Amino acid sequence: MTGASYRLSGPTGTRATFGLIALRVDETVEHDFRRLCAAPDIALHVTRIASGDDLTPETIATMEAALPQSASLLPPAAAFDSVGYACTSGATLIGADRVAQLVRGATRTRAVADPLTATIAALQALGVRRIGLVSPYIDSVAGPIREALVAAGLDVPAILSFGEQVEARVARIDPESIRQAALAVGGRADVDAVFVSCTNLRTLDIVDDVEERLGLPVVTSNLALAWQMFGHAGTPPAIVPGRLLRSAAL
Repeated sequence: MTGASYRLSGPTGTRATFGLIALRVDETVEHDFRRLCAAPDIALHVTRIASGDDLTPETIATMEAALPQSASLLPPAAAFDSVGYACTSGATLIGADRVAQLVRGATRTRAVADPLTATIAALQALGVRRIGLVSPYIDSVAGPIREALVAAGLDVPAILSFGEQVEARVARIDPESIRQAALAVGGRADVDAVFVSCTNLRTLDIVDDVEERLGLPVVTSNLALAWQMFGHAGTPPAIVPGRLLRSAAL
């Protein structure tokens, strides 16, 4: 039997093609990005990277060696507009430049994004300087993120952490608890924006409400990462929660 004739077409992501490297233990970021990329002409390909059940500086360090293999599992024929490494703490401790180098060496992409670099750029684009930081993690993980923000020229006068170490529990932190923490740090007179750090926190559906209550911009790891990646592609996301994404979509 001879084969039927066929022709080849272009990629599924005719408007944008994204790659996402999510932690093995992360239950939130892929779900958020599926919603942000919910358009038939936006392609999202996801791979996972080995990560510890507990997030500590030691388990984060092991991800550096695993990044090339994880990135190489993205579809090799795809030409990515942007590939995002979805770990704020990992990007902080490994270093954004090193993350980009490892990802570029393993897949074909025009740009590499990470939540830390994206957050700093987003806060600068919003014109804010005094940041209230919300983190789920223990001090040894949350502290370096604060130091990275300060090193970028931002003030961080307020930090509120849940002190959690087990990633499975981070994904279960109730959005109402996150909302109350953001309102607490954002309600201070010395804060003009809130940053909710961690791609595994369920923040997508509370950002608009917190911004309305505070009258301040709220940046989260996932929204900042999406803002940077969609900026690389030069196109808006399918939905635009939060002041950051709305300003970029104008």
